[in-house]
Amino acid sequence: MNRLQAITAALPAKGVDGILISNITNVRYLSGFTGSSGFLIITPKERYFITDFRYQQQAEREAEGFEISIVNDEVSGFLVRKAQAAGINVLGVESSVTYAFYRGLLRKGVRLKALTGLVEDIRKIKDPLEMRLIKRAIDRAQRAFLMTKPYIRAGMTETGISGLLGENLKKAGCRTLPFDIIVASGKNGAMPHVRPTGRKIRPGDLVIIDWGGEADGYFSDMTRTLLMGGGNMSGKIDIYNTVLLANMEAIKSVSEGVHARAVDRTARDIIKKAGYGDFFGHGTGHGVGLDVHELPRISRIGRETIRRGMVFTVEPGIYIPGVGGVRIEDMVLAGAGGPSVLTSLSKTPEIIN
Repeated sequence: MNRLQAITAALPAKGVDGILISNITNVRYLSGFTGSSGFLIITPKERYFITDFRYQQQAEREAEGFEISIVNDEVSGFLVRKAQAAGINVLGVESSVTYAFYRGLLRKGVRLKALTGLVEDIRKIKDPLEMRLIKRAIDRAQRAFLMTKPYIRAGMTETGISGLLGENLKKAGCRTLPFDIIVASGKNGAMPHVRPTGRKIRPGDLVIIDWGGEADGYFSDMTRTLLMGGGNMSGKIDIYNTVLLANMEAIKSVSEGVHARAVDRTARDIIKKAGYGDFFGHGTGHGVGLDVHELPRISRIGRETIRRGMVFTVEPGIYIPGVGGVRIEDMVLAGAGGPSVLTSLSKTPEIIN
């Protein structure tokens, strides 16, 4: 069953005759269109693509199998008329639409039903093409890191490392970056998503580097933590080894049919047993694909059961105010025989002098 078939097969159970896709990432996933503005209306029989003049030729080239309409004025009225012409009595809309857009459709006299996560649930399982692109995004990110690592030393700034890594990601083939690179050294490392600053790396620092790559719109996400030699390392190697054990055991726990919460609990219990439970506050992982954060959620409140073909991160961490932090993040594929770790950069504790 292909993506569009999966969508139309789900419509009757949702109580709708068709669905309006407005999330541009979902538009791409279902149609192949890579532009920044477009809508889909999908029924069991019809496939409509609606965009504006800027993307007419691109849509004709990329959105194969869709009837293309070009609308250059108020779009909500056109969408409603198109849905009515297709015989849709109840139109499903993605719950992520803005309230103003939703109200605009309602004012045109169509019956609407908000649907949550219909396309996103299908996106959780990656097909062979998606896997090739994700692996390419991982390879580009890893090559960029290995190009950057020899230049990381005491005295270099967080922004200097971030800038150099960003340049090397572009050299490795990434057209865009999935998110702002995180470089957090020393006390800054106690803040999981802090922005790089002008702080200079010092001997004895833990240095968290969190970055990702891109390949044809698909992303990767990984983190490594470096230990700078020549300063006070008291307790820091213990923190590192605790996070590493949590990372490795959580990965081992991944298998088809296991609940996402169980994977999270495996990592969390190890960190708690080591006495650092109060210093691990975020989820253990998240899906990665066309978005750098997508389903499944590997967390205490994750709702998913692990299924074959899911790709997600495993990224436990410990963050101690006044000391710093450690995070180790890999990307994992859930397979029939267990987990496959897609990232291959070394995780062995390494002191950089």
